[in-house]
Amino acid sequence: MNLEGVLEGLLFVEGDEGLTLEQICDLLEISMDEAKKLLMTLKESYEKENRGLRIHFLGNAFKLTTKEEHKEYYQKLCMTPDNGNLSPAALEVLAILAYKGPITRAEIDEMRGLASDYTIRKLLSKGLIKEAGKSNMPGRPNLYQTTHEFLDYFGLATLEDLPKIEDDENLEKETELFTSIYKEKETEQ
Repeated sequence: MNLEGVLEGLLFVEGDEGLTLEQICDLLEISMDEAKKLLMTLKESYEKENRGLRIHFLGNAFKLTTKEEHKEYYQKLCMTPDNGNLSPAALEVLAILAYKGPITRAEIDEMRGLASDYTIRKLLSKGLIKEAGKSNMPGRPNLYQTTHEFLDYFGLATLEDLPKIEDDENLEKETELFTSIYKEKETEQ
């Protein structure tokens, strides 16, 4: 197996959080020396002029970041108005924030079962969500919520205009009702 490729994928998936040397050792089941050598090989391949990413050591973790010398292009991307289409991931994150916000990125990730770093950054840059303070959880992570631009985008006056969704309690009652009806029909036969 190509551990360099696996490490690259792990760094990509971990996004802003990055990976510590110890995590790399644990995940790849390799020694500290092997992990350092693997990181250096990957880092050197990113340092080539034709690459847009690099491996950076920030906050006690290794992270994939963009190269500083390409900054003007990234700024253009953020400033360029797009066609207004939102990806399914963006719609999913917006729905979670609209119904459950303000909540942390970790809580969003838990509900989705996927990392949401990139999607949250895109929604922040579009002005559809905003930071809404800090959580009282350990590490005091940012809380996110929808904005007035979100309401405008979807033609809503307030979040109360959102369609109502059934809560888990009602769904459990319906499931129990279905199950009990099904059992009654089985005993009749």
